[in-house]
Amino acid sequence: MSASLSQRSLQAVWHPCTQMQRAVHAPPLAMVRGEGPWLFDESGQRYFDTSSSWWVNLFGHADPGINAALKDQLDRLPHVMLAGCTHPPAVELAERLAQRTGNALGHCFFGSDGASAVEIALKMSFHYWRNSGLPNKQEFVCLRQSYHGETLGALAVTDIAVFRDAYDPLLLRTHLVMSPDARQAQPGETAADVARRAVAALRTLFEARAEHIAAIILEPLVQAATGMALYDPLYLREVRALCDAFEVLLIADEIAVGCGRTGTFFAFEQAALPGAAPIWPDLLCLSKGISGGYLPLSLVLSRPQLYAAFLDDDVARGFLHSHSYTGNALACRAALAVLDRFDQAAVLQTNRTRAAQLTAALAPLRDDARLEHLRQLGMIWAFDVREPFAGARFAERFHLAGRARELLIRPIGRTVYLMPPYVLDASLSDWLARQLRATLDDVLQPAHPGADRPSEPAVA
Repeated sequence: MSASLSQRSLQAVWHPCTQMQRAVHAPPLAMVRGEGPWLFDESGQRYFDTSSSWWVNLFGHADPGINAALKDQLDRLPHVMLAGCTHPPAVELAERLAQRTGNALGHCFFGSDGASAVEIALKMSFHYWRNSGLPNKQEFVCLRQSYHGETLGALAVTDIAVFRDAYDPLLLRTHLVMSPDARQAQPGETAADVARRAVAALRTLFEARAEHIAAIILEPLVQAATGMALYDPLYLREVRALCDAFEVLLIADEIAVGCGRTGTFFAFEQAALPGAAPIWPDLLCLSKGISGGYLPLSLVLSRPQLYAAFLDDDVARGFLHSHSYTGNALACRAALAVLDRFDQAAVLQTNRTRAAQLTAALAPLRDDARLEHLRQLGMIWAFDVREPFAGARFAERFHLAGRARELLIRPIGRTVYLMPPYVLDASLSDWLARQLRATLDDVLQPAHPGADRPSEPAVA
């Protein structure tokens, strides 16, 4: 009998975020077709894509509208270098994204993936201060338990040990500050109180080191890879004010949380108080969902004054960064089809209904003593399994049990989360909630004597 595609993959492919020694216990699913929120393996078995294939797929697999746009672009111009040339999809995409910020941000610089966007933003920050006559501002700040990618620059501003520790000797030294993660709330504290404590810690650092700090980087509202840690928007407002006061640039990593995931197109849109003037970061990184889960694409939007600091007859004062597929026409055309959908189909408004339906279907989990910190923001849901109930290799066991119930689901440690494509309806939400609860019952360990009901977490 010939080897299956999964077996061939284990012999030929080095899979990401995978201990290959364990891969034989959880072999890769051999997917051959996608339709809407479903993926189908070579035997015809379907799986619900609960994480949108690592948070990239917005409107389902093989979406007819995006397919048609790509087929049209393929016949016109698949790719041309963006150094010395340009093309309609890149120009229109840059224009339309700038318009979504009220032109507070613009001059879109294209990359390939999320980590490359972070690298670009870090380099821009340092180079901006050097061009501005402040070359000593070359240090960076990130939040504890932050994740910004796995290339060396991005890894330097990442604080997740499993990704960072092996490569730590190669990395820039950065400042770690308290995360505003609402799960840190003490008795009687709110999520806003936690955010204020985190702001105070950042102020202390700025008071001591601001003349050496180029930028702080953060994920607005949700620290995704640390386990969907939600925090109060107050933190963004206060950090923006601190950055203005101490002359530090603010980089918003919206790679995971942009494109409507948090309920607004850009998560940073929620930073301003209702009715107040919008506030924006100095640099905004976008990737993942911007191309709808079709092609690698990332970009960085910048404030006009930051862009202006690179304008000079001296080539060395320009921003010299590139890769061969920068601003790829096919990827940009996919992104335009994504923006068309947001403009034409009231995606954000419809998602509010979808979110309410799934939140209602998941409501019984609030009474499950095995769980804590059930939370939701936009099209993101998460909860944590209490340690006494998780057992050894919880994430692996949960993933395998989910497969048996038609779920493609990958917990982060003891955090189970859902970030599905924007194609839910009431019936599908009910089905998803039932399958998730059944998978929990399949996997969780029985309570040990004396296990307590968790206290109610702060609202995040």
